Order: sequence, then structure tokens, then C-alpha cells
Amino acid sequence: MDGKTLHPIQSTSSSSSPKHLLIPDPSVASSSSSSALPIATLTAASAVSIRPRKNRKVSSSSDASKRVASAAGGLAVRVIPRPLSSDGEIVAALRYLRAADPYLARVIDAHELPTFQCLHPPFHALARSILYQQLAMKAGAAVYARFISLCGGESGVVPEVVLDLTPHQLRQIGVSGRKASYLHDLARKYHSGILSDAAIVAMDDKSLSTMLTMVKGIGAWSVHMFMIFSLHRPDVLPVGDLGVRKGVQLLYGLEEVPRPSQMEQLCERWRPYRSVGSWYMWRLGEVKGAPPLASSNAEDGALDFTSVGGGTISQPQLIDPIQILPSLG
Repeated sequence: MDGKTLHPIQSTSSSSSPKHLLIPDPSVASSSSSSALPIATLTAASAVSIRPRKNRKVSSSSDASKRVASAAGGLAVRVIPRPLSSDGEIVAALRYLRAADPYLARVIDAHELPTFQCLHPPFHALARSILYQQLAMKAGAAVYARFISLCGGESGVVPEVVLDLTPHQLRQIGVSGRKASYLHDLARKYHSGILSDAAIVAMDDKSLSTMLTMVKGIGAWSVHMFMIFSLHRPDVLPVGDLGVRKGVQLLYGLEEVPRPSQMEQLCERWRPYRSVGSWYMWRLGEVKGAPPLASSNAEDGALDFTSVGGGTISQPQLIDPIQILPSLG
């Protein structure tokens, strides 16, 4: 391929001939800034199956740091990573991502720093997420405002108050019977002690996903949004989010939008800051008419975001259903 190196990433496929996602080698791309960067394509390729040698698994220091021994009983305790809203975390994340992925580095340099603000406690944020489901922003805001009034103000959005609201009362403010059952199920799980704000904050990502998806009306995508925008967890990859998937397609110049099953491999280099990488994929998707970064012909190898799309960049309009932010920035 004209001396250009491509990294194969094996795709999950039912066909007998394995498929690979070919992503340009950043080291090759950075060494030839005057020439066009290689375009990543989704192609079928024959691969020779080589049986790897069996090696003894050795725990890395990073893995070991995630668990500490309890002095009392020697039990393993999972350490929750610092939230992105902590001092210095965004700077550390951007430094890591710039070094790990030169293509992502260009997107980072073209946008402002991300900000993560905690507006509501977990129960309130989850209830708000349910209310906004499948509603346009304006309609969702109207229903939410009436819900807040029904609860007696924002401080009244607590499990006990929500449990006391009847389906009829909720229906009068525009909440469907199904959503009313979702709100009551969430409140009951809090009331019974299955969930609590303190427990949610203390759970690791995997346990949190398991527990929250037990609540009616809360699926994997809602959990991912909650972990990113409410808890500010640093390493969440919303594989089912179309905006993130389209951003990855544009970033690497893929012929097709990657499937959710391919996202883990494509974004592996972003660990342990995949939440921040996802944030920039949403922003990348806002640039109208932008060519794939992996095939940019800019003289310095960077994409000029001020010149694409007829000289205009669309204003940030991404609305997440939990915080209902008018902008991610």
C-alpha cells in the first residue's frame, strides 16, 4: 500500500473469512506531514491463524493499583477512579489522549476544554433522565418543570415524595403511565435500600451498570450517559451512541459507521479516558462537511476546522437526557 502501514483490528463477524478494520499507523502518518495521510477502510482480508504461545499471566502495576487489600479481612476493595470534575483530571486526560492518538489530538486542539458539572444528586438525575426519554428538548423541559413544581421544588425530588405521587397526578403534568411506573420503580428501589445516592457513587462501573439496569426504563445507554455526565466517570465508552460512532468513523476515515461490537477495539487506545474521547467524538460530529481526519491533506497534517463546511461550524446542540445541557462545552 505505497509503503503506508495499517494496523488491523479484527472485527466480530459470523463469516468464515475474518474481517479487519484497518486504521492508519499514527507513527507513519506523523513522519510524513507533507503527504496525504492513509485512509482507513473496512475491508475483508484473509488472515493466517497463528496459535499464540501460552504465557504466564503477570499482573501489571496498573491492574494491581485498582485493588487494595483490606487490613481487616484481606478482602479486595475496588478503587473508584477520580471523577473528571476533580482538579487536574481533565488536563491529565488530554495529555494522555494526545500522546495515545495523534488523530484525536487534532480534534482536542480544535476545541475548547471539556467541562463536567454536577447539577443534581444521583436520584434526581436518574428521575430527570426518565422524564426526558423520547421527548424533544422543549417538551421535556416543560414536563420536567411541572414535575419539579409537583414535588415542591428541586429539593423535593426525593424517593419518598415521588412514591407519594399517584399515576393520575403524574398523568396530569404530561407523564405517561409507563414513565410513572419507571419513576415509582426507581423510588421503590431507593426506599427499600437496594439503591442509594451514596451506594451509587461508591460502586465501580460494572456493578453500577448491573444495578441501574435493574430499574425499569433505564437501559445501557442511559447508564452510560449517567456515568459520564452525572458521576463524571473517566473511562466510559457509550458503544451504542450513534453520535460517538459517527465521530469515530470520521476520525479514522472508515467507510461505514462502526458497529457497537467494533467500538471497544477501535477506542482501546483511549483507555483509561474513553469518556473524554467520546466527548470529543460528539464535538467532531458537529463540524459540518468535515473530511476524515485520517485522510486530511493539510500541509501540516492537521485539519483546519475553520475552513470546512463553507467556513462555518455548527453551534453545539448535543443534549444529553440527564443534565439537558445546551452545550457540552
